[in-house]
Amino acid sequence: MTLSLRLLMIERAAISFLMLVLTTLILVNIATRYVGMPIYWIDESAVYSVVWLTFIGASAMTRMRLDFAVTLLTDKLPARGVRIARVLATLGVVGFGAALAMMCWLWLDPAGIAAAGFDAKEYAAQSFNFIYTERTQTLNWPTWMIYLIMPLFATSMTLHGLANLSEDLGLAPSQTLPAFAAGGAEGVN
Repeated sequence: MTLSLRLLMIERAAISFLMLVLTTLILVNIATRYVGMPIYWIDESAVYSVVWLTFIGASAMTRMRLDFAVTLLTDKLPARGVRIARVLATLGVVGFGAALAMMCWLWLDPAGIAAAGFDAKEYAAQSFNFIYTERTQTLNWPTWMIYLIMPLFATSMTLHGLANLSEDLGLAPSQTLPAFAAGGAEGVN
């Protein structure tokens, strides 16, 4: 089992869990608002659940090749042209993921926060990067914990893109991937 496939299985479990969390939060929110005793942090929790769900889902969709595609040109190409276009598109995904990972590295600056002795206030004073001092509005969580989805997404999308690229180039056999259908028995090639 490849690393990409293992990651896809973890993503699938995370998606299922986040969907359960989101559904529960929304139902509790409806019930508490109905009885006139709303819980305000539920709204913020639901938003963060949707954000994480979106990025994890987008990464999984990349590996399963369920992302959107404009096929106006490729429908007219011969098989070799389709293969070249697919490789170029996959290279674009890998390039985007790598660029996003690099931007996240600069944004989160792990070397800078480590050099400041993991003192968020000292780091903010030196760098004017306040990511480690900000907190969420109602949950009062550190925002950097919420933002961790960005480098995780960049890394996972790049890994999935590389797995797709190795299949596109014929370097690895095409794998049957688990589907997100109700029964889970179907596969996606």
